[in-house]
Amino acid sequence: MNYSTRLCRQIANIYARRRPLTATDKYSSRLRFSSTAAANQDASTSSSSSSPYVSGPTTHFGYESVSINDKEGRVRQVFENVATDYDVMNDFMSAGLHRYWKDELLRMTGVGPMSKALRRRASMNYASNLKSNNDKMEDSEVSFSILDVAGGTGDVAFRFVDAANCEERAKSSGKDEINVTVCDINPEMLRVGESRARKRFGSALFDDSCALKFVEGNAQYLPFDDKSFDIYTIAFGLRNVTDVDMALRDALRVLKPGGRFLCLEFSYVTNIPLAQLYDIYSFHVIPKLGEVVANDRESYQYLVESIRKFCTQEELVSRMESAGFEGVKYTNMSGGIVAVHEGYKPLC
Repeated sequence: MNYSTRLCRQIANIYARRRPLTATDKYSSRLRFSSTAAANQDASTSSSSSSPYVSGPTTHFGYESVSINDKEGRVRQVFENVATDYDVMNDFMSAGLHRYWKDELLRMTGVGPMSKALRRRASMNYASNLKSNNDKMEDSEVSFSILDVAGGTGDVAFRFVDAANCEERAKSSGKDEINVTVCDINPEMLRVGESRARKRFGSALFDDSCALKFVEGNAQYLPFDDKSFDIYTIAFGLRNVTDVDMALRDALRVLKPGGRFLCLEFSYVTNIPLAQLYDIYSFHVIPKLGEVVANDRESYQYLVESIRKFCTQEELVSRMESAGFEGVKYTNMSGGIVAVHEGYKPLC
């Protein structure tokens, strides 16, 4: 395991131990090793998690049953419809909380403190090379690569860029030690994201330091080499993938040994009164808002239904373990409205 991956894992473990608990947002993390809790899983959840996510010619598109071959195109159309108003859509879906949840995802990755340590290491290497009259740096020792899948508009990636201070680094010569790749299946989402990035950060991040790039690709078969990334994140995107099991396996493939996977996704509310209020808001308010504000009730109806058809917290843990991840755990936020699932690629 190289220096950057080892450092990120150490920081992640420190932050996990120091996580604050609040009265309004109680977190529940469960390490998924052999335990009594694992033996007491709900039978239906255990059954569904042991079966393939897709097993036949059809799958779900919200509450509708559609052909496997048709789902990808229909999901693509939904996000083409909402691409220019994607942040507004997320505000509707989460009552504005998605910004807080994404901030928490960033904190959990440890990218901020990790980037500072990596840049110090790079400076020390550079000074050492100058002293020894060696023009070449050992890039493999200081490079760190982040992949954000289904992140077309850049909302999560921009947080990484800010936390790693990539904009300031782009003022110096040479490639950045830290790079962020946004991958999305929808070219319209990518167009919106890159346009926003160039307006916000300028072109140096793309053309000079190469700290940020946008790539079209399918989460089920990503257009990247094996062992390419130290961190893989996917926020509010996994439930829209046709075959979640395939996407998890490919996530493992593109991660470096010891690399970390983090998924932020709408999940199952653990508090019954909150769940009832959440259902009322989801099915009676969100689609109506979509109709009034975006003139698109159907896309918002699908997004609400897709949450209810996605895995429970425990089922996704099981699927991640089946894909090959180790140290899998999840953290509920806002009473389980969303959860962050995380795991590591084995070192060997």
